Amino acid sequence: MIRRDKQLSILFCELPAYLVASVCGSLLSRYGRGKFEKLDWSRQLSSFLSVFAGETEALLNRYRYRYRFSPPPGLFLGTLTTLVLLTIMLFSNAAATLAQEEAPQPEQDVVKTASSDLRLEFGGIARTYRLYVPPSYNNAKVVPLLVLLHGGGTDGRNMVRFTGFNRIADDEGMIVVMPDGVDRHWNDGREQTGYRAHDQKVDDVGFISALIELLSKEFKIDNRRVYVAGISNGGMMSYRLGLELADKIAAIAPVVASVPEPVSKKKWDGRPVPAVIINGTEDPLVSWDGGEVRILRRTAGRVLSVPDAVRFWTEHNHCVAKPRVTILPDNDPGDGMQVIKTEYIAESSGADVTFYAVEGGGHTWHGPRPFVQYLPPSRIGRACKDFDATEAIWEFFVKHPMAANRRGQGQSGR
Repeated sequence: MIRRDKQLSILFCELPAYLVASVCGSLLSRYGRGKFEKLDWSRQLSSFLSVFAGETEALLNRYRYRYRFSPPPGLFLGTLTTLVLLTIMLFSNAAATLAQEEAPQPEQDVVKTASSDLRLEFGGIARTYRLYVPPSYNNAKVVPLLVLLHGGGTDGRNMVRFTGFNRIADDEGMIVVMPDGVDRHWNDGREQTGYRAHDQKVDDVGFISALIELLSKEFKIDNRRVYVAGISNGGMMSYRLGLELADKIAAIAPVVASVPEPVSKKKWDGRPVPAVIINGTEDPLVSWDGGEVRILRRTAGRVLSVPDAVRFWTEHNHCVAKPRVTILPDNDPGDGMQVIKTEYIAESSGADVTFYAVEGGGHTWHGPRPFVQYLPPSRIGRACKDFDATEAIWEFFVKHPMAANRRGQGQSGR
């Protein structure tokens, strides 16, 4: 049981701050650009209460698990009432500001074909996920599948819009699945994080494998073009899946992530999986130099440095020693950032590795889209709009379908 002063700090400082930020972020990500204020009041209230209830439950579960602490019901309800009013006020102001500052977007920008929560029982846990099925899908031809993994502390609800993969899905006929981690975290192989997914060794590799198999039965999925992309904790999970589900995954895209140290110490003999890797040199959460992952004032396991993670993957894939290096055009010279593209060719296996180093970039999904600077630079570093991470990832994926004779060579055989 934690001390009384820590309980009060959680109740009146940490929890309100996290809750207000989470609710405002979720609502802005879901609606954005003034769309929320165009809804009638009943839909506004319904949407707000739905998001607020979900974020509250997730935060309480996190504190119950991490600290074995549940706030007193009466005091907590009073705090919640205040937070509801505060969050409505903050969100209304933020939405109004966005509506004034940003031009209206065409109607097709709204994610219309994203599903609500879907469930899959796996490992004794009711796992949830969402689907984005493009309007052009008709079950007449096989289509690619993208598994899009959220970062720690959030869920998959807004990933397709945050990354912009909905537009690529529409253009290419691709299906996107956005699963949720247990208590909003993935068991990516780190240790001593304090998160349930790691501490209880949740079988997320098995869950993703089962999800791919389920969707392959429900849709006409091209099993040569199943890809995984993820940010932060989801990026680390992408690395793990690339090692343990190499028989199912054609290529991976870890964004602002690194290889967990415990994962790097194991021996991996499976099929090499192509990877496109994106990291910022000034990332305050997943440091370029590796070591402890830092979330505010706490640590969450250890990872390799970014250069060591790239070296780990290029050696695993048997890439040639001398890469091709390209400095991308600096479209915004005033932002103090530059993107360097390094291509490692795997001549024997075709499992190439492309690495984008965003010099001066922080902890986000870089690109010219709203909300990439989802928190102040003092918290996550700066977002770079010199290049589009989503377009770069898709360009790499298109060039790296799984060769037919390489299926079934994965490490885990799940």
